Amino acid sequence: MTQPSQKPPAQDGIEPGSVWVVLPTYNERGNLEAIVAAVRARLPSASVLVVDDASPDGTGDIADRLAGADPQLKVLHRAAKEGLWPAYVAGINQALDAGAQIVVQMDADWSHDPAVLPEMVSAVRSGYDLALGSRYIAGGGTPDWPLSRRVISRGGNLFAQLVLGLPYPDTTGGFRAWRADLLRVLDFGSIEASGYVCMIEMAYRAHRRRARVRQIPITFMNRRAGVSKMSGSIFAEALVQVVKLRITELARRWRGTSTSR
Repeated sequence: MTQPSQKPPAQDGIEPGSVWVVLPTYNERGNLEAIVAAVRARLPSASVLVVDDASPDGTGDIADRLAGADPQLKVLHRAAKEGLWPAYVAGINQALDAGAQIVVQMDADWSHDPAVLPEMVSAVRSGYDLALGSRYIAGGGTPDWPLSRRVISRGGNLFAQLVLGLPYPDTTGGFRAWRADLLRVLDFGSIEASGYVCMIEMAYRAHRRRARVRQIPITFMNRRAGVSKMSGSIFAEALVQVVKLRITELARRWRGTSTSR
């Protein structure tokens, strides 16, 4: 009697459709094809979602071409550039709607090394709610950065850490793997900031939920092609938002104390 054939397990041990990697893009035509290939090589069973904000350089067209040859690559076209976090919100929502159990967020410009992906996903699969890529723990670093950028980044992160009482020295980094169940309770769509300050607020919300967080060292490299989207106004926005978050938290505690009297 012939036994029914069984589908061999994936090389990376991941159930197809359970892990989604979300890649927001804007003018990344020089990076996209290679970064998608690298992600697929490190996580062969993962789905990759390119969220393109109507890039005028044709990034979206390249994404469509790649998706036509790879059923695990999806493309979400947005009408206009609205900022980093709105793109992530759209991508995360699509991943969750598709049944993702783990959602990875990362940049498409090679500043986040795809080689770290298996460790991040493994951390969440082993029981952590969030794998947080960190430049500022042992083993991490920013070797390509000038001193001025290092001072601004470290200073901003230290400010957020102290004001918000966070145990993580790197709260602005965007290389993260999330357990889907945690994302669903964080109300991530309500975050109004559009720049990197959203990363601080997401880390803060996860901390308030007592999420189990594993910090993983990463080396942050300068982009391979294109122009950096970082600016001084983004850091200024972050500092203001950190203070607002702290004031909101103090007000919440005060209201709770007053109600219990």
